[in-house]
Amino acid sequence: MGFLLDRQWHWLRGEMETTKKPTLLALGRIFAETRTPYAIIGGVALQVHSPDPRTTIDIDLAVLSREVIPREAMTSAGLRMTGTFEHSENWVSPDGTAVQFTDDPALGNAVTSAEEVVLDEVTLRVISAVDLLHEKLRSGTDPARRRTKRHQDLVDAETLLDAHPDLDRHLTAGERALIERLPD
Repeated sequence: MGFLLDRQWHWLRGEMETTKKPTLLALGRIFAETRTPYAIIGGVALQVHSPDPRTTIDIDLAVLSREVIPREAMTSAGLRMTGTFEHSENWVSPDGTAVQFTDDPALGNAVTSAEEVVLDEVTLRVISAVDLLHEKLRSGTDPARRRTKRHQDLVDAETLLDAHPDLDRHLTAGERALIERLPD
């Protein structure tokens, strides 16, 4: 569903129809070949864990350290680095798909416990639903993020709870209080 939304989003903007799927598959192959631990996070992970349609402009990946990013293999596949920041590194694929890596220490356990999902015979590592829930709640309260991004993160957290009510038992008291304060 997310790939269909990608195409429709570009179409509505009057752009060529495109999707993140080729880039996602290429990254999955590169990370498997280089045996690099990673987890797909963000909107693409939400697409995996939720029946509700959700689009996102980029592919977000967590790694244990930016030193493990297989830069040579990615460059050979046509990706190019576009910037580096304190905890992130940005790339773009040949088709224009933005790829953002983070080595945020808070995501370390999510990387090591990522679940495997097969797409077109390529195994992808995706953050678990429970780790994604905690991450969405954490980023939804991060004052360094734009307000609109924080709101989307909290909506994403509620979407996960709607799709997987059993995740409620994994909430801390503080997370539960945050969810209860959200408007109906």
